[in-house]
Amino acid sequence: MFQPRSIQSNLSFKDKIVSMDFVLIFSILAIGIISMFAMYSTDGGEFKYHTRSHIIRFIIFFILFLILSFFQIRFWHKTSTLIYLSCFILLLGVKYFGLTSQGSQRWLNFYFMNLQPSELMKIALILFLSKYYHRISTQDVNKIKFLFLPILALVAPVLLVVAQPDLGTSILIALGGIVVAWLAGVSVKFFSYASILFISLMPIAISFLKPYQKARILTFLNPDRDPLGAGYQIIQSKIAIGSGGLFGKGFLNGSQSYLDYLPEKHTDFIFTLFSEEFGFFGSLLILMLYSLIIHRIVKIGHETRSTFGKLYCFSFATAFFFYVAVNMGMVLGLLPIVGAPLPILSYGGSSMMAIMIGLGIAMSCKIYKDTPVN
Repeated sequence: MFQPRSIQSNLSFKDKIVSMDFVLIFSILAIGIISMFAMYSTDGGEFKYHTRSHIIRFIIFFILFLILSFFQIRFWHKTSTLIYLSCFILLLGVKYFGLTSQGSQRWLNFYFMNLQPSELMKIALILFLSKYYHRISTQDVNKIKFLFLPILALVAPVLLVVAQPDLGTSILIALGGIVVAWLAGVSVKFFSYASILFISLMPIAISFLKPYQKARILTFLNPDRDPLGAGYQIIQSKIAIGSGGLFGKGFLNGSQSYLDYLPEKHTDFIFTLFSEEFGFFGSLLILMLYSLIIHRIVKIGHETRSTFGKLYCFSFATAFFFYVAVNMGMVLGLLPIVGAPLPILSYGGSSMMAIMIGLGIAMSCKIYKDTPVN
């Protein structure tokens, strides 16, 4: 199928540039530029801390995305286990040395930034499982002995993140791992058994939730039960989005945001602020850009010839869809508030870094689409 040491291993710099997916690059840049204006709006139309920090981070991580794109796909295959173990060690470090903020212990202080390893684990788990299933034949995928390692690799970091506590990120990590297994051909019956087990254990799991997490679930079922407490944020979010109408109130004119009715508008609720200012059609533009990114990653998955590359791209594209869907479902009141940032648009260095690394690996699959992975 492949010739030894494919010519793609020795592409010239010009060939690598030509091989890049410029539609994907444009889409990322477009969302990045929109995010800068959105962050400027959250700071009241001034270049304050959040705006300056977000712009600097986007520029740095966009350059990182471009640099990582030129790493050969074989590099990501060979180092995927090391990357996963490194992220797992960082998660353990959070447990013992992590910074605590608002009752959650999620960050490690590296002086130049506070790193949230759980965000990096989203990408690391997909990489690790893509390599694992790349080496296993379709006939062996459903054998019991080949299911232990993927289950362990998925459950261990999820439990560490749940303990921080960070239910939203743990769910997104688990979804990413499950998608890889599904695409690799793991039988539906195993997912059915896991679902039955999960539902059976749910009453026990709920008893371990923190009070604020239980309140979020009850608020999702009935936001009006505590309109000035747990339900305040989601009620204000829906009011802000609805008040935007078709064309919005205009840039820097969002009353819900500017009058501070909407808390945390620079992080998980950035889409709410944007929708209020630019309305339905502005929100549609954001959705189109995210859809374009997902479409291009899937297209790269179809073009790359290695099983590893295909599994990674298809899984990352699906996980990216979940990241967007969970955040938007949350701010629209369709899902409980779980603390899930909107990719690139939301404020947060660790989240943006993880997404840019993930996109860089996908672009690597595009540039080296004909390179064999052994």
